[in-house]
Parts: sequence; structure tokens; C-alpha cells
Amino acid sequence: MIAKAIDKINAEQIAKAMGGKAVPSFKVGDSVKVYVKIKEGDKERVQAFAGTVIACDGGKSNSATFTVRRISFGVGVEKVFPLYSPYIDKVEVEHSAKVRRAKLYYLRELTGKKARLREV
Repeated sequence: MIAKAIDKINAEQIAKAMGGKAVPSFKVGDSVKVYVKIKEGDKERVQAFAGTVIACDGGKSNSATFTVRRISFGVGVEKVFPLYSPYIDKVEVEHSAKVRRAKLYYLRELTGKKARLREV
């Protein structure tokens, strides 16, 4: 009984946060491009962050997040994005990879060709 009420509240909050947009569909190991709305003063622009999804946390709750990693000028950069956020404009899947782990934290130690994932 209580679980149904909590699920209903979560669904309402997700619908409110997404503003009628579709929930992005991707999984761990996919190469994605995340378009984020950035507010600078009174202006708003959209900035893309492309990389590999190394973790998804939170399941179906309204506090679900996903972590995207990329190599920028030889330095690994990771960003954690809330899945149900009004600041996420859209998420595009560029490539999908076959992975056998739920979290790809081992990619942090790998560089170059060793850090490649097998394409589907």
C-alpha cells in the first residue's frame, strides 16, 4: 500500500521534472552525447558533453543519475547527470557496446586501445 503511494509520488515528480519530454533510453557502455542547458546571466545556451556511460544509479526513482566519462586533453573527466532533470535537453546514443558489468569503473585505469569497448 505504501509502496504504491511512493511509486505514484515518484512518477508525478518525474513527469513534472521532464516537462512532457521522453525519458532517454541508454545503458552502461553506450557512447552518448548529453545536451545540457547552461544559464549564464540572463542568457541560456545548450552545451554538449560526449563520452561513455560508466554507471547508472538510482533505478527508477526520481533521484536516478548516470555518470559519463571522456578523455579531454589527456585527462579523464567524469560528470554525473541527474536522469530526470529539466536541465538535460536531450541524450543521443552514438554507439552501443556489449559490456558484462553494471559499473565500468575499471576504465579509469585504462588508456588508449585498452579502453575500447566491444561494439554491438
